[in-house]
Amino acid sequence: MGVNIPPVVSTLLSTPWRNTSLAILPILLILHRVLKRPTRPRKVTKLGERVLVLGATSGVGRTIARQYAARGARVCMVGRRAVLLDEVEREYTLVVSAGVSALQPLMAVAGVQVEQSVKIQDATEENIQRTASIAGAALQGNYIGPLVAAVTFIPLLSNTSKAPSIVLINSLASVVPAPTRTLYASTKSASLVLYQALSIEHPDITFTCFMPSTIEGDFRASAVDSGPVRESDPNKHGLKRETVAQRCIRAADYGEKAVFMPGTMRFAHLLYWIWPSLVERLAMKKYNFKV
Repeated sequence: MGVNIPPVVSTLLSTPWRNTSLAILPILLILHRVLKRPTRPRKVTKLGERVLVLGATSGVGRTIARQYAARGARVCMVGRRAVLLDEVEREYTLVVSAGVSALQPLMAVAGVQVEQSVKIQDATEENIQRTASIAGAALQGNYIGPLVAAVTFIPLLSNTSKAPSIVLINSLASVVPAPTRTLYASTKSASLVLYQALSIEHPDITFTCFMPSTIEGDFRASAVDSGPVRESDPNKHGLKRETVAQRCIRAADYGEKAVFMPGTMRFAHLLYWIWPSLVERLAMKKYNFKV
């Protein structure tokens, strides 16, 4: 498949100044990002903008709903937990929530302890069934939820919005393997690919896939496997919800496709394919995981 190179770039690369041109290109790309103007607000005004937030009864989703409401948007939200939904409804308007966490290595979910130099025991039938049940719960929250939301709202967005946009708040763990996050990462990865494919099938809608690292908050509250949090306290070392929410809204305004937060984590994704053993060691250290 051929790639269309802009005439200006093609001319630069074919001149005697090719090496200089190659050095300038990254600078031009940075300037393009800095000077680029948001596209969505030119089509849809912030005041009265209709916003559907998935995952909004708590955490980042709730913060996003608050920030959109503050700038005059009409916010629609859906929630799994009725008590929190009522609370947010009293605070703003209406809510959308999807997604669960899972905190244990897969074999631990199956009741099998894996220790170095010790033969791994077989999982019992009961524990295999329990693992399948927990995996189903993770799949329901992290994949089926976003799938149902897409099927429900894509027609509405396509038919009624001047600039339809969908932001999927996913996870860095969906593209960089994370020990103790086996079920969480794999189900998040499934929803990521789902929305990436949907962005091709529905080019009239701008899809943004947002992949942050650990965010502050109670990750155990939505854990389907009742596992402990192994990494450093997210409330001390995690990304701040307000900052993440601001970045999500900016990504929607600018129509960005794939957003990593922190931005340097984009290179972690690339590094995994170049030097996977290094990334795996760093992941084991982050999650205090030993075999």
